[in-house]
Amino acid sequence: MTDGQAVEPRAGLRERKKQRTRDALLLAALELFTTQGYERTTVDEIVDAVEVSQRTFFRYFANKEETAFAIQEMVESHFLAELGRRPADEAPFDAMRRAVLCSWNSIGEAIEEVVTVDLHMRTYRMIESTPSLLAAHMRRGVAMEEQIARLIAEREGLDVDRDPRPRVAVAAFSGVIRVTGQLWGQGQDTSVEALRELTETYLDQLGPALAHEWRQGAP
Repeated sequence: MTDGQAVEPRAGLRERKKQRTRDALLLAALELFTTQGYERTTVDEIVDAVEVSQRTFFRYFANKEETAFAIQEMVESHFLAELGRRPADEAPFDAMRRAVLCSWNSIGEAIEEVVTVDLHMRTYRMIESTPSLLAAHMRRGVAMEEQIARLIAEREGLDVDRDPRPRVAVAAFSGVIRVTGQLWGQGQDTSVEALRELTETYLDQLGPALAHEWRQGAP
């Protein structure tokens, strides 16, 4: 029992040290990407900033691109976890809406454990303005939509390859999320609260935007 009690703290210390190293590499990479450009930044510069070896970098990240999307990956994983926890009796769109809003209630703190929200904002803008990263961003978006659609189909007991509704609903939802992200990236308020409020406002307009008539006073 004594040996077991001694092993657990040591294991925990090792994991915390690994997490600190990963966070330091990520922070250094994003700072370099957003100040001197993604393409101009080398892995050597990233590891030099943290004073570790290239071998250490590749222990945590497969390549530079993975570091560029690390925070986005965190946000997406947080959303998927929230969506998986939504009650089974919620309608699909309601489940996605509440999952994304709930995730933004808590993800800010998780982001700020690694980077500042300002750096997250600058990283988002950097991705949008770097052709190679923008292409990767679009590919990731398509993969994410398919993952959500399959999750929604499973919730509803549907075959996603036979019933188009999960993919259609997710495409509409993802379109709103993409628009609000772009507007947030162009705005002056870089807070997570601002992104959450913008997301909620635009999601609330999805139903009216799909109505048959937009003209004021139309029946």
